[in-house]
Amino acid sequence: MINDIKSDAEKKMKKSLEALHSAFNKIRTGRAHPAILDSVMVNYYGQETPLKQVASVNVEDNRTLTVSPWEKNLMPTIEKAIMSSDLGLNPATSGDIIRIPMPMLTEETRKEMVKQAKADAEHGRVSIRNARRDANNMLKDLLKEKEINEDEERKGEDEVQKLTDRYIAEVEKMLKAKEEDLMAV
Repeated sequence: MINDIKSDAEKKMKKSLEALHSAFNKIRTGRAHPAILDSVMVNYYGQETPLKQVASVNVEDNRTLTVSPWEKNLMPTIEKAIMSSDLGLNPATSGDIIRIPMPMLTEETRKEMVKQAKADAEHGRVSIRNARRDANNMLKDLLKEKEINEDEERKGEDEVQKLTDRYIAEVEKMLKAKEEDLMAV
């Protein structure tokens, strides 16, 4: 029972890290990376579809992404979807390829993006702590129902705390790497 609670808490904490990773991917660093466009949805025959399902996204050089639609008639729709996304990118069509130059980041923009990264990391930490709280509440409920004794509850809480510490440390490591990436010129 305690192992079930612990594994459930660990699953929630892993999901929090995945969500943080995806949030960090949306924060662009000035270098071209295909993951920047992961959140772009394209209207594909009346259905909102992720860009990577209707086109291939590649890095041309470290400042330019290229998007090659699989259907030529999707070019204007893809271009419009990229422009309307809140990524601040301006695509340019040339032939059957859409080029997306990455704008240079100013010092002020970099600082704003670091602030955003810190806010995303804080959301990740809060989410991990919520998973810990839920697990500890389940352990307390088991103690009330006399399904476990106090020693088992304390041991379970210690194990959940160790998990929490490990995932919080992972968040800190991810944040530090993202900050260095953002502040590198």
